[in-house]
Amino acid sequence: MTTISPPPAEVLEARKSLTQGQLPPWAQWSMVSACLVVGLLIGLTTGFSTALALVLGAVAALVVVPAVSWGVEGVRRAKDRLATLLVTLAFVLALLPLLSLLSTVVDRGRHRFDWKFLTDDMNRVVGEGGGAYHAIIGTLEITAAATIISVPIGVMCAVYLVEYGRGWLARSITLLVDVMTGIPSIVAGLFAFAFFSIFFGSGIRFGIGGAVALSLLMIPVVVRSVEEMLKLVPNELREASYALGVAKWLTVIRVVLRTAAAGIATGVTIAIARVIGETAPLLVIAGMATRTNYDLFDGRMTTLPVYIFNSNANPGARAEFGLERAWAAALTLVLIVLLLNLIARVISRVFALPTR
Repeated sequence: MTTISPPPAEVLEARKSLTQGQLPPWAQWSMVSACLVVGLLIGLTTGFSTALALVLGAVAALVVVPAVSWGVEGVRRAKDRLATLLVTLAFVLALLPLLSLLSTVVDRGRHRFDWKFLTDDMNRVVGEGGGAYHAIIGTLEITAAATIISVPIGVMCAVYLVEYGRGWLARSITLLVDVMTGIPSIVAGLFAFAFFSIFFGSGIRFGIGGAVALSLLMIPVVVRSVEEMLKLVPNELREASYALGVAKWLTVIRVVLRTAAAGIATGVTIAIARVIGETAPLLVIAGMATRTNYDLFDGRMTTLPVYIFNSNANPGARAEFGLERAWAAALTLVLIVLLLNLIARVISRVFALPTR
C-alpha cells in the first residue's frame, strides 16, 4: 500500500495565503488615515509638534496595517502591504522638501511678482522698485545659446557611441564624458574666461562666454541621457530598416532618433534645468549689469541666478527691497523651468512614434 506524504509546510502556507480572506480595497488606507489622525490628536493633547505627531502616526501605521493583514490575509499579503507602505513613505519623504521649497518660493515671491517687475530693469535703482527684465532676457539668451551649442554635439556624440563607436576611441570618449559630468561649475567658468582672455584680454565679459561655460556642463548630461535612450531602441527596428536596403545613416535619422525622440526631449530639458540655475561660471565670464543688454557678443549680461545673488548680497538702500526682488526672481526662474518642462512634453508628444 502506497502512503502519500503530506505536502511541505511551505506549500501549505502558500495554499493558505491564496485561499484566505482579503481586506477590502479601502481598508489599508483607512487604517493609515486613522493612525495619522490619532497621532495628530495625541500631538494636540500632549503638546508635540505637528511633524512629530505625523511621524508617530506613520510608525503606528507601519505596525497596525501589517498586523491586521497578517491576521486576516496571511503572512504573504502582510509583507506585501508593509513593503507598499515603506515605498509610499519614502516617496512622501522625498516629496516633502520639494513641496516646502515651492511653497516658500511662491509665498515670498508673489508680493513683488507683478508686471512692473517683469518689464523693468535695475538701472539707477537703489531702493524700492526695479525689476528683473534684463536678467530674464540674459537667462533666456545665454541658456538658448548654450542649448544650441550643446544639443548637436551631445546628440552626435551619443549616436557615435551607440551606433558606430568601438575600441579605444569610444572608451576614451566615455571616460571623458564621465569626468566632465563631475567637474565643478566654477571650473567651466574659469575655462571659458581663460579661453576668451587669450583673444580679447583679461577684462572680457560677455554673454556668449557664459553660454560656452554652460555648454561644458550641458554636454555630458545630454550625451548620457541620449545614449541611454538610444540603447532602449529595439534592434529589430534597425534590422528591419537594413533589410529594406536603407543606409545606416538614414536608419539612424529616420528610425532610431525618431523612436527615441521623447526621451531625447526629456534629456535635453534635464540638461537645461541643470544649467539654468548656475551662478558661479556666469559671475566669472558674463559679469553683472543693471540695464538690459540684448547682444550676446558685446557687454556684460545678467542672468536670474546672478540677479538673485546680487540682490541678496547687495540689496541697496534698504535690505527688504532687495530680498523681495530676490524671491520674486526665484519664482520667475521656477516658472521658466516649469514652462520648459511643459514644452518638452509637447515636443515629445509631437515627435514620438504612434503606439498603434
